Amino acid sequence: MTAPVVSTRVIAAVAVALFAGSMATALALPAISIAMETGSGATLLLTGVVGLLLTTCYTRVLWAAFLRRLTWRHYLDVSVVGVISYGVPLFAGQEWIALPMAFISVATVVFARPAVAWTATLASIAAAPPLLLFMGIPLPLALLYGLGVLPFIAPMTYGVAWLCHVIDDLREARAELARRAVDEERLRFARDLHDTLGHTLHAIALRAELGERLVSTDPGGAGAELAEIQRIARTAVHDVREVVRGYRATSLATELDGVAAVLGAAGIRCERPELPGDLPGHVHEPLGWVAREAVTNVLRHSTATWCEVTVHTEKGHVVLEIANDGGPPGPRFARGSGLTGLAERVRAAGGTLEAESGGGRFRISAAVPVEAR
Repeated sequence: MTAPVVSTRVIAAVAVALFAGSMATALALPAISIAMETGSGATLLLTGVVGLLLTTCYTRVLWAAFLRRLTWRHYLDVSVVGVISYGVPLFAGQEWIALPMAFISVATVVFARPAVAWTATLASIAAAPPLLLFMGIPLPLALLYGLGVLPFIAPMTYGVAWLCHVIDDLREARAELARRAVDEERLRFARDLHDTLGHTLHAIALRAELGERLVSTDPGGAGAELAEIQRIARTAVHDVREVVRGYRATSLATELDGVAAVLGAAGIRCERPELPGDLPGHVHEPLGWVAREAVTNVLRHSTATWCEVTVHTEKGHVVLEIANDGGPPGPRFARGSGLTGLAERVRAAGGTLEAESGGGRFRISAAVPVEAR
């Protein structure tokens, strides 16, 4: 499953281009109309300078707000946007009545505190009808346009900023979950090593001290202590190998426990399935790898809200099925190296791996024979 994850920068760039383009259009159309009526190129030149200044400042503010990079310099850009948004219609006429949208749209996202942001937004909206009345627009039309049309830009920019911030927060949360999982695994491994080797190493130290005392008085006893130290050391080596082997071995039960825990921590609903009794040992490793890779794909490449895992026996095979609602809408999907590697592992165990998508769902099914090859 390789559903693309759109970068925050891509979303911000597309949104800024759309918003800035609309502001540039709000300046360009009246300027072209006036220039065609008067036949003066000075209007186009002046409008071009003002439009370039407005578009530059407007773009800088939105880009910084969407990516949480606002500094004090951007408030100077906001001031320029406010002066142009209300100054041009005030002195140049009602052809420019769309320009207040620029300041209304940035007022919602430029202030860190929500109370300040919405106060500035409401103030900028409230200033629009008096401005329209001053330009000679009738009261009903000024109220309709100033309070019904211009304010629509505010929730649009606020929604895009909120979306960008949520995506960044989710990525930080996933990174933090990964870091915590690594830390917990490191602590558990350290604890197991301590429990396994702590007593053994202490016993070796005591035997070595005793042997050192017996070297001069009882050489035979010292030799016996050295032999005991060798035996304890071999036992310690065996215990360490067992610990490492236990961590490297892949168990389907252990992997399913991890799947339910990790997905639950990421906010994806998933219940651990009950395993059939007396599963043969050779099915654990390939199916465990399937479970591990599937949950990795769900976390990295999908927008799933639930994940369903089932394990059952069917026609002499142990079947593991993992389905979620974060797949691509169509039947086509990119089969990456992860799915290719899983198919090779399952095929080496004599089984089969199937993956299919459609309707926003994605399903992986792996079947391994009950009888070992």
